[in-house]
Amino acid sequence: MTSPPRPLRVALFEDSLLLREGLIRLLDEAGLTSAGAYGDAVDIVARVRENAADVVIVDVRMPPTFRDEGVRAALEVRAALPHVGVLVLSQYVEGVYARELLGAGEGGVGYLLKDRVASLDELTDAVQRISAGGTVLDPLVVQQLVLAGPDPVAMLTPRERDVLAAMAEGRSNGSIAQALFIGVGAVEKNISAIFTKLGLEDSGNDHRRVRAVLAYLQRTA
Repeated sequence: MTSPPRPLRVALFEDSLLLREGLIRLLDEAGLTSAGAYGDAVDIVARVRENAADVVIVDVRMPPTFRDEGVRAALEVRAALPHVGVLVLSQYVEGVYARELLGAGEGGVGYLLKDRVASLDELTDAVQRISAGGTVLDPLVVQQLVLAGPDPVAMLTPRERDVLAAMAEGRSNGSIAQALFIGVGAVEKNISAIFTKLGLEDSGNDHRRVRAVLAYLQRTA
């Protein structure tokens, strides 16, 4: 018999003790395994490597200055351990770092806002999708990234902007159609127009589409 896959190992970097302990219990309840929980992001690469983490959850603002230590640490993980998924879980949208983080690899990355994670299932799904190489973004993060793009984004119609935002969230064509109450054919036509207007090659792979859009936003910001 084939042995069942081992539970995902998640390393947590969060300075709030109460939130850190709460997240540990939630992840355990979801069947995930703790690969360490820390109140700072010092030596994050060594800690992640030592504990064989599959996914890292990190806050943006951490000790000692509470500015951008966490997201800088996330970038270190992306550079040194590209096979490890990274989920930024924060109260803030840091647009510049978000674009850099999202454009720094082949997927396995997410950016969610703490106050907008509605359930344990949502968090668990995000961790699993990121571990599998997917991209998970809060719509508010997407909105700020899209708004950061100058004139070429302004060339898009309102419907194309809606579709672009949904693409950047990692949605499939069917999911976009459901969310926007339009047909799948209409979604495909909007996607084709988006890539034409932004000068990007079309791709049938959801993550590649998201990565192309984010790479464009990073290039023009």
